[in-house]
Amino acid sequence: MANGPRPSEPAALSPQGGRREAGDFLEPAVRTVPILTRTLAAALLLALAGCGGLSFTPEPSVENATQTTVLDEVAAAAAISAYRVQHGLSPVIVDPTLVKAAAFQAGNNARNGQLSHEIGGSFTSRMASAGLAKSYAAENLSAGSETLEQVLARWKASPEHNRNMLIPQIRRIGIARVDAPGTRYKRFWALVMAGA
Repeated sequence: MANGPRPSEPAALSPQGGRREAGDFLEPAVRTVPILTRTLAAALLLALAGCGGLSFTPEPSVENATQTTVLDEVAAAAAISAYRVQHGLSPVIVDPTLVKAAAFQAGNNARNGQLSHEIGGSFTSRMASAGLAKSYAAENLSAGSETLEQVLARWKASPEHNRNMLIPQIRRIGIARVDAPGTRYKRFWALVMAGA
């Protein structure tokens, strides 16, 4: 892991109750929910959202100027697929909905200059609004890496991020990087993964 400043977010509990540590510019999240709980959560979200669904609109109180970096999502999926196949798992494909979800969270983190799965809504609510309430889903965040190769190396070196990339049920991914030059970490990454 590269030396450097660490984000200030403390360790937190994942939605499953497991420990989630904030590492070098990294933050993992994973969620699997029993069918009854997912159904109730989806019904509650629809009721709270006025049946219109939640929006991926940025929060109005953000301050840092950002710019989205154009990534080769197909190359990212190929790299993650090769890694998964080395571990006896199925490859993944790029999903435009997951790219949008990743861009939303990378942008929220960039505008706020910090790593958090809670900025812009909880991980569970964001995944439900992206139509993933009934799917395995996981999210890896990172800040500071300049290249796809660097961020993938960091995620592979982190036990929790690596575990997310190797969830057997994962079939689709979305990845995004949003830059915020005026912030401490400059570059914010999000990888959202989901089952079929």
